[in-house]
Amino acid sequence: MARKVTHKELVATLKNVFGFDKFKDSQEEIVKAVLEGKNCFVIMPTGGGKSLCYQLPAIMSEGTAIIISPLIALMKNQVDSIRNTGTDNRIAHVLNSTLSKQEAINVRQDLINQHTKLLYVAPESLTKEENVELFKQLKISFYAIDEAHCISEWGHDFRPEYSRIRSIIENIGHKVPIIALTATATPKVQKDIQRNLCIEDAKIFKTSFNRPNLYYEVRPKTKDVDKEVVKYIKQYSGKSGIIYCLSRKKVEELAQTLQENNIKALPYHAGLDAATREKNQDDFLMERADIIVATIAFGMGIDKPDVRFVLHYDMPKSLEGYYQETGRSGRDNGEGRCIAFYDYEDIHKMEKFTKGKPKAEQEIAKQLLAETISYAESSLCRRKLLLHYFGENYTEENCGMCDNCQHPKQYYDGKEEMELLMEAIKTLKQQFKDKHIIDVLMGHLTTDVKQYKHNNLPCFGEGADFNETFWNNAIRQALLEELIYKDIENYGLLKITQKGERFIKKPFSIMLVKSTDENEGDDDDQAIMAAQGGGGGGSSVDDALFSMLKDLRKEIAKKNNIPPYVVFQDPSLEDMCIQYPITIEEMTKVSGVGTGKAAKYGKPFVDLIRAYVEENEIERPQDLVVKSVANKSKLRVDIIQSIDRRVSLEEIAKMKNLSIPELISEIESIISSGTKVNISYYIDEVIDETHQEEIYDYFSEAESDSIQKALEELGEDEYTEEEIRLMHIKFMNEVAN
Repeated sequence: MARKVTHKELVATLKNVFGFDKFKDSQEEIVKAVLEGKNCFVIMPTGGGKSLCYQLPAIMSEGTAIIISPLIALMKNQVDSIRNTGTDNRIAHVLNSTLSKQEAINVRQDLINQHTKLLYVAPESLTKEENVELFKQLKISFYAIDEAHCISEWGHDFRPEYSRIRSIIENIGHKVPIIALTATATPKVQKDIQRNLCIEDAKIFKTSFNRPNLYYEVRPKTKDVDKEVVKYIKQYSGKSGIIYCLSRKKVEELAQTLQENNIKALPYHAGLDAATREKNQDDFLMERADIIVATIAFGMGIDKPDVRFVLHYDMPKSLEGYYQETGRSGRDNGEGRCIAFYDYEDIHKMEKFTKGKPKAEQEIAKQLLAETISYAESSLCRRKLLLHYFGENYTEENCGMCDNCQHPKQYYDGKEEMELLMEAIKTLKQQFKDKHIIDVLMGHLTTDVKQYKHNNLPCFGEGADFNETFWNNAIRQALLEELIYKDIENYGLLKITQKGERFIKKPFSIMLVKSTDENEGDDDDQAIMAAQGGGGGGSSVDDALFSMLKDLRKEIAKKNNIPPYVVFQDPSLEDMCIQYPITIEEMTKVSGVGTGKAAKYGKPFVDLIRAYVEENEIERPQDLVVKSVANKSKLRVDIIQSIDRRVSLEEIAKMKNLSIPELISEIESIISSGTKVNISYYIDEVIDETHQEEIYDYFSEAESDSIQKALEELGEDEYTEEEIRLMHIKFMNEVAN
């Protein structure tokens, strides 16, 4: 199948089929390598555009590409998306157990007649003799192994059937290239994948694991965690989110709790029948439900680009799993918040799950859990820790998008408190779990404390100056310092190590986190609300038009029985709110809108936008000097996104090589086009409150919005032109827009 293609040819096909003007990162190199017949190994984070790396060469190649994926749901979503780039539904098919007999016959016929460019199959489907015989008859362009980490026992989602893929491919007999793709692979997993698939010669493409638009946070899991989850979701009402739980029972309970609180939530786990799972997933994709509550153990394969938050009600079994699951947030490069609730008891439960398994498997699980604990309890930048785990060095001192960077923890020398803890464990003869030890230290007269007469011990109540959270953290720190360990085989009793015995004899300095006021949570919520990533904040576009476009998209999606994002993704709608396309030709210039999509769905959108532009007398970017539209539009998008991130105007001007007056002119143009841009954060820094009020009041009553006239009436001695222009922007943003 090897063929050489030019950059021009690739970009033309990319635009025509997918609606994009350029490739992301190493996509173009990967597509070229596949078309040239080379084996490829692609390690690219979720949202980085992995699927395009095999979809585009499949469309450009002769024959059918076989896409092997473990997730039926993901196959369905991708087939829907590919079909909606054009008019011929035969271009992509699924071949799996969900098809009826007639559907399976139709798929086989389309394959034999060479109508199909992409065929999605599960590894189990490859083993069926009838399918192997079918594949032997086909002209196969290449094999794409998606979720390739499933091959490795060290991967977070090992699937034995994946280890047989190579032998099945050899049995089919076509000597064609293989492209293996994964979003999560440590160096050890990478080697496993290449060895198992016999692609040691593969060209390796590894893009950064960094997802700059994702905000990471770990919160302590308290008895009020359900309330906290409900409160959090209600702050982001109407936005899509996924919540992961450790057990099916908790999934059902939490989904019910959310429903009782008027939140549109549905459960999703392997214990539900296939029809219910499919319905719940479709309701989520079609935006009939906002929240999916799912088990960590069950891979969902959600290909939904506008998931705005992922909550981990329980911590996952590995950092790879955590990265994969959080990666489902903000796939459109819009905002994505990843909040994990951490309680060491969750880890203890997972440790118990490994009992009875082979020793080697237990050791792997133990090592993976240790990494998760280290991540959850660290005070270092979470992004730095995650990237380091995948062998990537993050050099920034402060990522600005995790709790530890936004709110650094304060430490102090806790040697005396650690002595109290260690003496209590020793006094209790290392025969009790952490909860009982904390009760003794805090002076709680529980039934067990009274039964064992531990209220008569000298250590009873000695730690009452600190709360339960503090002592839990102290125990975690003692575990991390290897002063103690949990005897998993013996109900998790706390035991003292040799290092712990040395500490008791000769205490040394140990840093503990300072206790914080439990009421600080509300401030943290506000801080997180302000942590906008990747221009997904919502205030960077014409909100009124954006809302109308979303309603129209939903209506069209419902009529065609497809998820709304398949029609147009949010970034495309946002670009429409900046460019205001009123013809099909202009619609093709919108980000993510190709010729096929513009022809298929564009008309009702351009009709709505045209009416909106006329009704609101909006000056569109296209109505300016035509030659500069693209650059102007890009500049303004960058300005809007920088303002959303509260970057100072001086810094924006410096980045864009503009003077402050030139930048203010650009913001004035953005405002006049009907787009909301809030620069209050900057105005509050540079204009005193009295001046703000007087200028604002002037524009509230003025008959003209002339800056010069305002300057004359307010007084050139007291006010500057810059102050008046900035306040005019604020006034127009709040009143006119």
